[in-house]
Amino acid sequence: MIRRIDSAPGLAPAIGPYSQAVVANGFVFTTGQVPFHADGTAPAEFTDQVRVCIENLRSVLEAAGSGLDLVVKVNAYLTSPEQRDPFNRVYAEYFGDAKPARTTVCVDIWDIPFEIECVAVVRSANAAEEATE
Repeated sequence: MIRRIDSAPGLAPAIGPYSQAVVANGFVFTTGQVPFHADGTAPAEFTDQVRVCIENLRSVLEAAGSGLDLVVKVNAYLTSPEQRDPFNRVYAEYFGDAKPARTTVCVDIWDIPFEIECVAVVRSANAAEEATE
């Protein structure tokens, strides 16, 4: 069974013919998330932009029945080599010891400073019970 998340709560709707996430075979595949709030604004500081982007990613994952703690693969698309170190510092705040597999590349993307997408495992229906045992 495939389930599509067209628009996660608290995020701007997709601006093209795509889903914000697709759930299939126990995994959730997200579209690239960008560092903008639902109203289209973005923080001025790059590190705050990274936080907004990862929070957007969290919202999409939660709408799909997953979370940052279940991410297994991240693809990050930075637009400047100078972004790498501050990106890594903020990224570590969210992923810490979990350390999903990750590919990070420097690319030229339209009018956005960077983008993050991921693949995560979907929580099982009884995950809450398993966590308390």
